[in-house]
Amino acid sequence: MVRKGKPKKRIILPDPVYNSYLVQRFINNLLKKGKKSIATKIFYQTLNNIEEKTNKDPLEILDQAIRKTTPLIEVKSRRIGGSTYQLPLTVESNRGISLAICWIITAANKRSGKGIVIKLTNEIIDASKNLGLAIRKKEEVHKMAEANKAFAHFRA
Repeated sequence: MVRKGKPKKRIILPDPVYNSYLVQRFINNLLKKGKKSIATKIFYQTLNNIEEKTNKDPLEILDQAIRKTTPLIEVKSRRIGGSTYQLPLTVESNRGISLAICWIITAANKRSGKGIVIKLTNEIIDASKNLGLAIRKKEEVHKMAEANKAFAHFRA
């Protein structure tokens, strides 16, 4: 079957409370098994906890955390002449934000502690301060890309 190009990008509406597209994207990545109402409650509780702990605007801290965990370069496997190379590629802004959100959520899930709200709160605050597992993941990806800089000429 012939593919007819890329599928259309779905339009995401901003969330009703903060009127932010970023918050809605975070909620969409947070949900499991289609339970959007639970994901929404978890995320809004997380933002309330961030505001209580830092006495700052939680959207600013969330934006700062995502900006600091967004990768600039990533590596992709490419098979050339019988061997596989890790090629460093620049990341588009949309994909970078998606990666940052996913890394923050997985880092929060790996944290020790009780309850996803507390773990997610701490991970977002740590990421805004350039700490935590999500930042370490970004640095790891950048190191991989730096190490494989020699294969950059294979890009097509």
